[in-house]
Amino acid sequence: MTILIDENEVTITAMRSQGAGGQNVNKVSSAIHLRFDIGASSLSAGVKSRLLALRDSRITQHGVLVIKAQQFRTQDMNRLDAFERLHALVNSVALPPRVRHATRPTRASRTRRLEGKSQRADVKSMRSRVVLE
Repeated sequence: MTILIDENEVTITAMRSQGAGGQNVNKVSSAIHLRFDIGASSLSAGVKSRLLALRDSRITQHGVLVIKAQQFRTQDMNRLDAFERLHALVNSVALPPRVRHATRPTRASRTRRLEGKSQRADVKSMRSRVVLE
């Protein structure tokens, strides 16, 4: 399931990139800050709740996802990178997780486990000091 996000729901600001660079890095605003308000978006309620439940440092306390893209030298490439990362994050929670049904171990697996424990106990009991009478 693929969810597409409208560009009107995203705020994009350009800024200067961080890090080392030549004269160009001080003149050109090539880094992109993408801000996506999860609560005000057109996503379904389930996707919104799963997005907000993520333990991601890019999601603020107010429910705004902030993605900073500065990998490339051009603003257009960084904008595409930011949108791809946004879509990847949203699509990772698009499907609800499968419900886990509790199961019980089989009788054979229980007996194998207990036999292994008793064998281990026998090996460890052989390591003890021998008492001569």
